[in-house]
Amino acid sequence: MNLYSLVIEPLHYEFMIRALTTTVLAAIVCALLSCWLILVGWSLMGDAVSHAVLPGVVIAYIAGIPFAAGALVFGFIAVAAIGILRGTSRIKEDAAIGIVFTTLFALGLVLISTTPSHTDLNHIIFGNILGVSTSDLQQVALLAVIAFAVLIAKRRDLTLYAFDPTHAYAIGLSPRALGALLLALLALTTVVALQVVGVILVVAMLIIPGATAHLLTDRFNRMLLIAPIMSALSSVLGIYLSYWLDASSGGLVVLVQGVVFTGVYLFSPSHGLIAKSRQHRRTNDQWKRHSAEAQVP
Repeated sequence: MNLYSLVIEPLHYEFMIRALTTTVLAAIVCALLSCWLILVGWSLMGDAVSHAVLPGVVIAYIAGIPFAAGALVFGFIAVAAIGILRGTSRIKEDAAIGIVFTTLFALGLVLISTTPSHTDLNHIIFGNILGVSTSDLQQVALLAVIAFAVLIAKRRDLTLYAFDPTHAYAIGLSPRALGALLLALLALTTVVALQVVGVILVVAMLIIPGATAHLLTDRFNRMLLIAPIMSALSSVLGIYLSYWLDASSGGLVVLVQGVVFTGVYLFSPSHGLIAKSRQHRRTNDQWKRHSAEAQVP
């Protein structure tokens, strides 16, 4: 089988076209948001929101409304609950996040186990990208476009908030409002990625692309280009591999992104482990040479 057949054959099936389209949309918007999450240090917050939406999805199924609606509501509930718990008690942020997301995730598991269903609700946890319907694709596309448009429109304010919230406040911006906006976008983007990789792996799509781009460049504008491109390409490769290997689509999407990150972590020209080792070795050699020259009478 030649390369042309490997690439073109899967496109003969409508479910593959829907899967690829949905995955690319989710990958781009998740990667864009991940750049800010990495800078602000909200990786754990992404984990919390991605798990906390589970009961919302199950309740939406029971009520017969789109999964995205329930997930979005519980995403906002999780963000609000973390903020309230952190602001009205002695509980620190990391503990508040752990309490809220584990409690809501457990509620979702209980609802799944007690809800009679002809549909396998476990795909909410692990994703079911190859089963995406046209209506699912339309929902994902709408939410992705909204999140993408807001991120692009507010990118300067959000970037200033990420780097220096004090300066943002000094020039008239509200760090509290920008933080709330970023959290709202996190909840919205989580819903976008939910259909692709499920609750468990959403956090990977929200963190790995930004972390990868951060190792490749020191310029934030370049991060905003590198992260979505690498995420989209990795996601497409993951979907193709899942087709040919008959394996978990969401798992392979994240696995490919993880492999790309590992490669960048090792071989990045500026911040890779090998480059740093070489630089450290050169510095030691220069220090030893200067020390030896200084000891010569």
